[in-house]
Amino acid sequence: MAPGPGFSDEQNETLCESESTVYVHNPHLDGMKEDILYHFNLGTSTHNLPAMFGEVKFVCVGGSPWRMKSFIEYIAGELSLEDPKAEYPNICAGTDRYAMYKIGPVLSVSHGMGIPSIAIMLHELIKLLYHARCTDVTIVRIGTSGGLGLEPGTVVVTKQSVDATFLPRLEQVILGNTVVRSTDLDQGLAEELLQCSKDLGQFETVIGNTMCTMDFYEGQARLDGAFCSYTEKDKQDYLTKAYESGVRNIEMESSVFAAMCKLSGLKAAVVCVTLLDRQKGDQLSSSHEVLHSYQQRPQILVGHLIKKMLQASASSRS
Repeated sequence: MAPGPGFSDEQNETLCESESTVYVHNPHLDGMKEDILYHFNLGTSTHNLPAMFGEVKFVCVGGSPWRMKSFIEYIAGELSLEDPKAEYPNICAGTDRYAMYKIGPVLSVSHGMGIPSIAIMLHELIKLLYHARCTDVTIVRIGTSGGLGLEPGTVVVTKQSVDATFLPRLEQVILGNTVVRSTDLDQGLAEELLQCSKDLGQFETVIGNTMCTMDFYEGQARLDGAFCSYTEKDKQDYLTKAYESGVRNIEMESSVFAAMCKLSGLKAAVVCVTLLDRQKGDQLSSSHEVLHSYQQRPQILVGHLIKKMLQASASSRS
């Protein structure tokens, strides 16, 4: 029996724990003849989702389509599944909203920039995994961020996603009411990622809180936006408070990612490289080559995790 929209939260949680399936909280889905995943250009009556995606065990999401295509090429080579130079078709080629690539048990999806964009993608991704009857799925967001008190190039594995007041929560207005959701992530998975970094020994990785904001400029205390009503001291005081609360990096997607993955029973992690120390500046001064090398670090770390988990799974079956 798979968890689904007809079950209570408690029943869903019990089933999810026993079967590690993806579940949804929406009784209205039961009465729909077809579920159109509009922004993916996929649907339950037009595509055989179990055949297309049923084997998926790992989902990696990130902001840009280019980065997610790069990741699928990288992981194909790491897992020796196919020539990394091969051409990988965009499964969502019928839409320009998101890009999706797949190789074996790995799905790579772009989510755009900011909470609204990733939230739309996650609604449809979670339903896709549910309709495809996927089990034991691990999902990781990879990306870039501004660091706090860290050398540029440091990778941060998120402990908790916190809001701009440093609280671990996502506030969303639904039907005029404010709903607060938990932004806890899987701590076991975070520790596994930290161990993978130690195994690799290629770059510094830390576990810390990630501040998720609604804006890149004023919301992150930058001084270089079109508008700014605060001083350099105000900025530094705020970032110091953030650091003292446990924040080690700042981005714009982790809170809704954590909240939605927790609701759907997905084992989730956020892995972001820091491109600069925000306490020392607002704009990027590193060369394109250096920034490109930094951006590869999350995919290297997550690629190692996937390879390690697949090897462990194969060993347990033999």
